[in-house]
Amino acid sequence: MILANGKLYDSGRQEEVLAHMEEWINRTMEGKRLEEDMVISALACLGRKLEQKYGDPQIAGMLGREALEDRLMRELGDVRPYGSMKPSAHGRISTRVMPLGTLFHIGAGNADFLPAYSVAEGLLTCNVNILKLPGADNGASMEILRMLIGIQQELADYIYVFDTPSKDRDALMQLAGLADGIVVWGSDGAVAQVRSMAPPGIRLAEWGHKLGFAYISGYTDKEAELAALAEHMMATRQLLCSSCQTVFIDTESYEEILEFGREFLAYLERAADSHPGGSPFVTGAISLRRYSEGLERIVYGEGAGWNRIFQGKGCSVTVCGDMELELSPMFGNCLIKRLPRNMAFRCLRRHKGHLQTAGLICARESREELEALLCACGVSRITGAGSMSALFDDGTHDGEYPLRRYVRFVDVEDS
Repeated sequence: MILANGKLYDSGRQEEVLAHMEEWINRTMEGKRLEEDMVISALACLGRKLEQKYGDPQIAGMLGREALEDRLMRELGDVRPYGSMKPSAHGRISTRVMPLGTLFHIGAGNADFLPAYSVAEGLLTCNVNILKLPGADNGASMEILRMLIGIQQELADYIYVFDTPSKDRDALMQLAGLADGIVVWGSDGAVAQVRSMAPPGIRLAEWGHKLGFAYISGYTDKEAELAALAEHMMATRQLLCSSCQTVFIDTESYEEILEFGREFLAYLERAADSHPGGSPFVTGAISLRRYSEGLERIVYGEGAGWNRIFQGKGCSVTVCGDMELELSPMFGNCLIKRLPRNMAFRCLRRHKGHLQTAGLICARESREELEALLCACGVSRITGAGSMSALFDDGTHDGEYPLRRYVRFVDVEDS
């Protein structure tokens, strides 16, 4: 389905809708202005309704009036879209802050709320928003945005939603041609595809594929911290950019991480009992991968790759011989690797374009040193073991404040 001007259209009418898009958007941008207070009120009301419907107070917190106002102040300061910055004492130039114009959001399918939240960020900066739904979207994004329009009808002219498949390159290029900026969430392949079709001069905001990891160098409360890490992995199924894929241990000893792998499997199994399920297709794919690895050990010897698999009920641990950050098999199947702190910088910097969240477990006296090390490596978030994927309403996107990317500044010489 397609959502345009607050109305639903069948996907078969995409070409017809696209033919009118430029006219509709120009009419909105030329004749209207979104009011900040109206947008905040509508989003806050949406947050309350979503909490009632889904029972998730985090979403309500992120969309609450106080959180949104604090975020605007932190990211944009005292200036707002359609506002002005005072000229300097020695200058004759004043600066006006304007919405970027039209944002084309290409959503990712690993979090139900994320595509709609991306549109909410565009509305906060008074932009017109076009959302391409991810292929795996289950209808939640359309439902949320229709709910928002139901709360505040004036937003209908600022929200367009298309279920255009990624292979329909012609339609995607038409949508990109309507935009002043493209906001892309997704894999390296998705980002590369967007770069290839983006018109020259368009602003790109790439919130691409990232990897989370845990780094363990001692403990403050071992039992609680390992239980929290295992719970995080099973609760997120390791599907989010912030989810823990690899657990690094501050050691050079392979025997030490073997022992840790055996021990951590018990924590994963307990967490798996609280989060049952998982697609049989995914389970089958993981089994095939395990079978292939077993054949490699038979052909090349038990020491090939130094990988040891500990299979549990609904989860597994693979103890690896290398020190590289990589994507795990996910769904409660984690990787354990050595990474002594004196080698952490050079190893992690090789993956600088994909670093996101580091879940740090360490003794209190080591925390400041290790936080500084991880910051230098290029991570954008450092959290505790159990909060790697927590939604922080005052946080950044991959180390950047997105609202600053969604406005533009116009210098005007005073007369």
